[in-house]
Amino acid sequence: MEALISILLTFTTLAGGLASQIDFIFNPQKYNAIELDTSAVPAPVEEPSEDSFIQLSQVKMHYRIYGSGKTPLVLIHGNGGSVNSLKEAASYLANDYTVYLPESRCHGQSSDPGEISYELMATDLKEFIEAMGLEKPVIMGHSDGGINAITLAAMYPDIPGAIISTGANSHPKTFKLYFPLGVAVKNLFKPDKLNDMMLTLPDFTPEYLSRITCPAYIVGGQFDIMWISDTVYIHENIKGSDMAIVKGASHSTYMSQDGKKAYVLATQWLNEKGI
Repeated sequence: MEALISILLTFTTLAGGLASQIDFIFNPQKYNAIELDTSAVPAPVEEPSEDSFIQLSQVKMHYRIYGSGKTPLVLIHGNGGSVNSLKEAASYLANDYTVYLPESRCHGQSSDPGEISYELMATDLKEFIEAMGLEKPVIMGHSDGGINAITLAAMYPDIPGAIISTGANSHPKTFKLYFPLGVAVKNLFKPDKLNDMMLTLPDFTPEYLSRITCPAYIVGGQFDIMWISDTVYIHENIKGSDMAIVKGASHSTYMSQDGKKAYVLATQWLNEKGI
């Protein structure tokens, strides 16, 4: 019976996902379809002002800081990434914000305490923010970093001033099928706890998402690795949140692959919100 229910849920998700992709083509305004004009983006801040480590309760975390703007912005990389993954985005955002670029546990030069989950990473981020003395920072994350931003805001709603979550999924079942299949095959030959996490987590229920009280911007690409319907689901269950789908974008083309677009995405929304 459980197997049958799982199959039915998979087909329901697939049908809903396909329907949302088709509907986007004919009704892009319904999904706040946007294009990111980078013609007026300022020159990047090339070098970080700090490249260091900080000892948290479970993790020795590596981080960089770019810029010296009044508002702090914590920029979170995705699964398997490092401070270099969003280096370009950080260098452009540094024109307007002080950008903190931490490496998650089990990633880059940060230590590996043996366990990883989005909840554990959210707690690490909370400790990092408190240790750095940041007040109501903007939390901007890509992919797993977007999931981390949502998780942090749900677990510790008083910490962020706002979140920008890009390329996040609410559950592994909402991936387009090619992606988890590829991860699973890769995991057969080289098991990795980072892959295990992507294949089993997160599980964002409506109740969980309703805990988020700060301004939230939920963003996906038109051709992202999860269905557009999942971006809509996350947005609809975070009260007062905003949503956008980037026209023609894949999972990374407007974030880790193009720092200028990441800058435009963040600054336009934050300026609209007066943050």
